[in-house]
Parts: sequence; C-alpha cells; structure tokens
Amino acid sequence: MRLAIELARRALAIPGAGEVGCVIVKNGEVVADGFNESELTIDPTAHAEIVAIRKAARKWNDINLCRATLYCTLQPCGMCSMACIWANIGRIVYGASRKDVNSIYFELRHFNTADLICDAFRNDLEVISGVLADQCSKLYVKPHEAVPPNKLEGDTVH
Repeated sequence: MRLAIELARRALAIPGAGEVGCVIVKNGEVVADGFNESELTIDPTAHAEIVAIRKAARKWNDINLCRATLYCTLQPCGMCSMACIWANIGRIVYGASRKDVNSIYFELRHFNTADLICDAFRNDLEVISGVLADQCSKLYVKPHEAVPPNKLEGDTVH
C-alpha cells in the first residue's frame, strides 16, 4: 500500500494525472503499477486499477491474473471492481473508502462497489478495506470540504 500511496503522490505532480495509486503484487513481487491517467490519455477507462491490470496482463501475456493482489489507495469504482473480477484478481486491498472521501470520487449514487463484489459471481475474491486509510484519505477531498474548481469538471474523479 505504501507504494500505491507514493504513486498517487507522484501523480499529483503530473498535469492530467489523478491522485489514485495502484500496485499489483504476486508472490511478493510488484508486477505492475498505475495511477489515474484518464485526463492525461483522454481515456475515461484509464483509472489506476485498469492501468495496472493492463500492464500486468501485457507483462504476463495473459488476461488471467489469478492469485494476484491489487492494492489501491481508494476503494475501486464499479468499473474497476468489475475489471478485477474479469481479470481474476484474487484479492483487493484498498485504503480510503467512499465514506472517507468526497462523493466526487465515486458515482453519485448510493451504489457501493464493495457490495457489488460480495454479490458478484466470484466468491473467491477477498476484499480488505481500510489499510493505511488515514494516509490514503489525505490524498483526497474530504466529505465535508469544498470541492476545488479543478475537480468539478466531471461527475466523478476516480
């Protein structure tokens, strides 16, 4: 998780990058990483998790990332949760949850992606929340804080 936090911090200094960091680990080895590149690449699907999943799949020349662990500084959104399911990620570990951050980081609905994973057709996907949550949540606008103008362009930031 510390590597994901460092990635998120580095991304803050890159114009067009987003403050979500992600690392994929298998057998104790970091195999891929990513940060939010949606605005940078003009690709709405280029969330940190998707970027890292794409890198891992290319590295292994395989779309099956079974038994890999995905670490992310922010609770994955619906798209990223489904990507983890389709990539056969074995475990998702995240820091800040949707209750720790402003709603701009998630779909503006009451839909909780943790419930999606629990209700999905994959019962072998472990989800661990709150890892280094205090450090992770410092990267994001808090629920009670005013949203900076540069974050108001779209419905969601994640």
